[in-house]
Amino acid sequence: MTRPNPTKTVFEAILTRRSIRAFKPDPVSYETIRNLLELASRAPSGTNTQPWKVHVVRGAVRDQLCDEITSAFLAGDQYSEEYSYAPARWNEPYQSRRRANGWGLYGTLGIEKGDKDKMQAQHARNFNFFNAPVGLFITLDRDLELGSWLDLGLFMQTLMLAARGKGLDTCPQQAFAGFHSIIQQRLAIPAVEMVVCGLALGYADMSRPENHYSPERAPVEAFARFVDHLTPAKED
Repeated sequence: MTRPNPTKTVFEAILTRRSIRAFKPDPVSYETIRNLLELASRAPSGTNTQPWKVHVVRGAVRDQLCDEITSAFLAGDQYSEEYSYAPARWNEPYQSRRRANGWGLYGTLGIEKGDKDKMQAQHARNFNFFNAPVGLFITLDRDLELGSWLDLGLFMQTLMLAARGKGLDTCPQQAFAGFHSIIQQRLAIPAVEMVVCGLALGYADMSRPENHYSPERAPVEAFARFVDHLTPAKED
């Protein structure tokens, strides 16, 4: 797979953005990170509320925090969820898509069904930001409602596309939310803020097989309707 580095158009950025799960150790400068956040801040938000907040970790701070969270994960300790990312039960077609994506990725890595040790080891790599040199924790004030969560998603997508414009890659990681208590305490994040997710930022290591896995996307016909007429209104 050829990856423009950096991308030259927004179309290239959209087509080449994917969740990268192996990064090079190459550093990303403070100026670059700040510029990406400035670009992402142009994302739309309802009545210009701009509800997003970002906590950036690099260097020794990143390493120490990642080690602590990884240890807690492997020990089965301190995991708790503050919000439900997934429904109580997945219906179709979502369940099939999830399974296809999971086994597609594991197949690329040579992880067979039932190999719990390798699955756990792969999942643990989340908590090291897949070796990315920069980790971002995205937070949102607790008293905000669903509209602000929508705004937050727009901000994150803008940030990830901006990263591609500079030849960088990302991986949004909801997995970090389960260890919000460690993150909140160790980064002195105010209690009013909820840890929504993490996001890895760095340069993709394209020598790794997992970065060549690309899940299928549903065709437009599967999710869009072109409405050519209105249904007659019901009479009282």
